[in-house]
Amino acid sequence: MSEHTEHKAGQPAPAREPMSPDGAQAVRAYAARKREQADQVAAVLEDLAENGLPTVEDCRPWEDLREAKLAQMHAQRGHVA
Repeated sequence: MSEHTEHKAGQPAPAREPMSPDGAQAVRAYAARKREQADQVAAVLEDLAENGLPTVEDCRPWEDLREAKLAQMHAQRGHVA
């Protein structure tokens, strides 16, 4: 017999500490961002499966991508860790 008990939607599950409304909202926002990122990765993978890998000439070296990302982070935050 399962020890899992049913609980009502909107109520904390048994043996769990409820979150504050702001905390729950922040977690939901984080989940939405991660879901969007996962959808973007899935779209790229589906494109690769459908169309194959791009040619070397159409690709950028990872070092260039890293430097561009670091420059973007620096512009947004004013510093890079």
